[in-house]
Amino acid sequence: MSFSRRNLSWCLAAVVIAPLLAGLPSPALAQDYAAVVAAPDRSDADRQTDRRRDPVELLAFTGVRAGMTVLDMGAGGGYSTELLARVVGPSGKVYAQNAADTNARAKERFEARIKTPAMKNVVPLVRPFDDPVPADVHDLDLITFFFFYHDTTYMPVDRAAMNKKLFAALKKGGVLVIADHSAKAGAGTSVGKTLHRIDEGALKSEVEAAGFRLVAEGGFLRHPEDTREERIFASKTPVDEFVLKFQKPD
Repeated sequence: MSFSRRNLSWCLAAVVIAPLLAGLPSPALAQDYAAVVAAPDRSDADRQTDRRRDPVELLAFTGVRAGMTVLDMGAGGGYSTELLARVVGPSGKVYAQNAADTNARAKERFEARIKTPAMKNVVPLVRPFDDPVPADVHDLDLITFFFFYHDTTYMPVDRAAMNKKLFAALKKGGVLVIADHSAKAGAGTSVGKTLHRIDEGALKSEVEAAGFRLVAEGGFLRHPEDTREERIFASKTPVDEFVLKFQKPD
């Protein structure tokens, strides 16, 4: 092998290995999230939701990849579940958790969605939030909890038990990503039912108490113009939202 070819081989290896050593996905493992979001068979309703969810950024922040096993907490009608299922593909699996008392509209949407080809690798779980997975579901790569953690603050949920169960269900090095509507600092969990918001600091404290380590924060859904004093459904400005990535230590 000539020096130039050897040098090229080392350079290519560095491109793949260096990001892994830094804890980042390598180009060889990168996913085309934009293509997933642009899939022609996605519904018009989901495309409307895309406008406020920024799904390309959100998927990229989670680091979800083909072949992963994922738990989607508070799946609701399945908007995020379907996106995750499309990314992990046929070699992966997504568990979609909803409580038995999920509202009728969300149940109807999920039941219609689960019949579509995009959801072939999805396993519905009707379980309480504080006991979200059966004992044989473990070593998960990723757990997502999008815009529903605040609801557990006014529901009959033992959040400390819930977070410990999520911690136990992940493999070492596995990731929990939580996105939610931001309340004013100091509000704690007091406005979960009234404003459908939660204090970011309070959420961090609860999750970290279960053993998780905060490793990244996403600013792509931030809206500093939001006073965080209005109910999210009646907000006169785009709602300020935080996205947090926690990891189960190796």
